[in-house]
Amino acid sequence: MDDPFSVDGESQRKGGGNWEEKVRRWISNQYEMVEGLPCSSMVITQNFKTIKRRDLNRMEARTDHDVVPIRDNFLKRKVQKFHLDDLAWIEKIPECMVFHPSIEEFEDPIRYLETIAPLASHHGICKIVSPIRASVPAGIVLVREKPGFKFTTRVQPLRLSEWSGDDQVSFFMSGRKYMFRDFEKMANKEFTRRYSSACSLPEKYIEEEFWNEISSGKTQSVEYACDIDGSAFSSSPLDDLANSKWNLKRLSRLQKSTLRLISSTIPGVTDPMLYIGMLFSMFAWHVEDHYFYSINYHHCGASKTWYGVPGHAASEFEGVVRDKVYSHDVMLADQPDAVFELLLGKTTMFPPNLLINHGVPVYRTVQKPGEFVITFPGAYHAGFSHGFNCGEAVNFAMSHWFPLGNICRDRYALLRKTPLIPHEELLCKEALFLSEEMLQTSSSNNERDNSSEKCIEAFVQFMRAQHYARWLLIKSGARLFYKSDIQATVYCGICKRDCYVSHYMCNCNLDPICLHHGVNMNCSCPDRIVFVCRDIKDLEIISKFFEARPTKRTEEVGSLSATCDEVYQPYCKMSVETATGSDDANWSPSVSNGCMDTKVGELPNINRPENESSAGQDSDDSDAEVFRVKRRSTGSIANTSIDEAIVSDLAENQVFKRLKKVVDHRFISEETLIDLNQPLASPITEFQIASSEISEDDEALGTL
Repeated sequence: MDDPFSVDGESQRKGGGNWEEKVRRWISNQYEMVEGLPCSSMVITQNFKTIKRRDLNRMEARTDHDVVPIRDNFLKRKVQKFHLDDLAWIEKIPECMVFHPSIEEFEDPIRYLETIAPLASHHGICKIVSPIRASVPAGIVLVREKPGFKFTTRVQPLRLSEWSGDDQVSFFMSGRKYMFRDFEKMANKEFTRRYSSACSLPEKYIEEEFWNEISSGKTQSVEYACDIDGSAFSSSPLDDLANSKWNLKRLSRLQKSTLRLISSTIPGVTDPMLYIGMLFSMFAWHVEDHYFYSINYHHCGASKTWYGVPGHAASEFEGVVRDKVYSHDVMLADQPDAVFELLLGKTTMFPPNLLINHGVPVYRTVQKPGEFVITFPGAYHAGFSHGFNCGEAVNFAMSHWFPLGNICRDRYALLRKTPLIPHEELLCKEALFLSEEMLQTSSSNNERDNSSEKCIEAFVQFMRAQHYARWLLIKSGARLFYKSDIQATVYCGICKRDCYVSHYMCNCNLDPICLHHGVNMNCSCPDRIVFVCRDIKDLEIISKFFEARPTKRTEEVGSLSATCDEVYQPYCKMSVETATGSDDANWSPSVSNGCMDTKVGELPNINRPENESSAGQDSDDSDAEVFRVKRRSTGSIANTSIDEAIVSDLAENQVFKRLKKVVDHRFISEETLIDLNQPLASPITEFQIASSEISEDDEALGTL
C-alpha cells in the first residue's frame, strides 16, 4: 500500500479521518509482515498516537512561511545536489577485477590474497568466485544447527539527505525480533508486493530501481539486520567449504593473518558477523575500522551491488564528500577530521556519479551466492541488496597493513576515538615473530618479501621515535620505571592512543598519556614518570637487528617535536629505576652510550588510575540508535592484550640471545650499516597526521 509518510501523504494529513484510517491500515500491514506477530487494536492505537503526536509537534514547529525547522527522518524530497534524472552513468562504472582460483590456489587464502593484491587493490574491491560450494545451506545452519537464533533489525529510511543542520539521515533499531525464516518471509512478501513476482529481476533494472526509489519513490523505509554476531558456515564435517580455510570463522586466525595475535574476541574483526537484508537494504559509504581488509561471503539469496573507491583515492573521495555532500553546518569548524568522523556513522549514502563527475575512480561488482568480495585497506565502499539475502563478513590483516593501520590510528587519535585493537602491541609481537622466522631461515642476508618489509620499517621507525621521546623526557627531568605486570591495555587520556611500549604520568594529569603529548606538555611537576614495558630491551635488540640487515631501508623517524641542546644518539642507554621504599628525592637521571641498564630508586606518589590504565574510560558509542563501528571485545578491556601463550612458544630467551649476538657482530663488521652513534639529521618532526590520503604505493600494495 502507499506510504502515508511520503510526500503525497503530507497533503493527505490535512484531510483528517481519511489519513487516520490510512495510517491505521499501514501500521497493521507492517506488523502482519512479521509471521506470528499479532497486531492488536491496542498496538495500532499506541502506534497511531505516537505518529499523530510527532506530526503535531512538527506542525507546531512550523514558521509563518510554512518551513519545517527539523525535517522528518522519513520525509522524501528532491535533493538538488544529486542529479538522478538520468541514470546513464550506471553503465559507465567499470567492473572490478574478478578471480577464479583453482582448487590448489584456493587452499591457502592469505597466500592467494597476497598474490592478487598488487593488481586487485587498485580497484578498492575485487570478487573471488569460490571453486567449492557449501553443501549445507545457510538457512539450515541458522534454523537447525542454531535453534532459537533470533536477531533485531535496523530501520533504514530509504531517501537521500541534504546533510545540513536540519536534514540528516539516521538508522535506528526497529525493536522487532526475527527468526531467520520469519525475516525471509517478510522480505519476500515485500518483494512480491512491489513487483508481483517472486523471481529475480535483471541486475541493471534493480540498480535503476534503487536509485529511483531512494531519490523519489514512495517506499518509506526498509529493514536490515547488520552486525549480527554469528556465522552461517556449517559445523558439519561433510561441508567442504566450511572445513576449508575460507571459513570466515577461521580466516582471521590463520598463520599469516596479523589478527591471529589478538587473544580476545572482537565481533566483526576477529570473529565474523552476519548481514541479512531485503530489497534495497543498503550499506552506506564507509571504510573498514583501522583500515583493515574485509572479506565478505554471500551465503544465499538475491544479489548485492557493490561500489568501491581505491584507497589511493580516499582523500579525493573525502574531498568530494566535504564539498558536495555535507553542508558546512554539519561539520564542526574546529574539528580536524570532520568528514572522516561523519563517515564513521555509516549512514551517508549518495550516488556514485557524484564521484565520477569529479574525477574520483569508482568500480562496481554484483555479488552472487558462493562468491567472496574483498575490500582493501583504506577503500571506501557502499552497496545495496536486490532482495532477501544472507551474507557474512570479517576483517583480516597482513604484515604490510601496519603503515596503513598507523595512518588510521593517527586519525582516530585526532578524534579521540578509542581503537578496537592494541596497535602498538600488535606491531611489536608481529616484529618478534618476523625476527624469529628470519633467524630460523638464515642468520645472514635475509631477503624478505615486501609485506614483511612494510612491518619491519614501521616497527623500526616506531621504536626510534619512542626511544627519542623517552630521551627528551629524561633530559627534561622525568624518571624511568617499568610498568606493572598487570596485562591491561593503557590508553592515552588525551587522544585515546594505545600505549604498549611506554606512557607518561605526572600530577598534572589524572590519566596516563602517550609520549606524543608527554614531550610537548612543558610540565613542571617535580614527579614525572615514564613507564616502559618490561621487554623494552628485547624490543630494542630486535629493532637494531632489523636495522643491521644489509637489505634495510633507512627512513627519517618522525612524530614528535622538542628541542634539546645535547646531540641525540639512537639507542643510547637510559637507566630504568626499580621502585623501592627508600626516599631518593635528589636522584637525577643519567644518559650515556650503550644499552639500557637498571637503577634503584623510589617510585613517586603519583595520582594515577588503578592498574596504571585509562582503560574503560572511553564511552563507547552504543549501537542502539546509530551504528558507527563494530563493537569492542565482549570481554573486559584488561583482556585485550596479545595472547602471551602464543609468544611463549618461541622460547623468547633463546631468540633474544641469538639476536643480540647477531646485532653485536653486524654492528662491527658490516660496512654498509648506518652508524647508530651518529646523530640523525632531523630526528623528529612535528607530530601531525601526515595525510588523510593513503599513497598509491602503500594502498595498492603494488610492491608486494
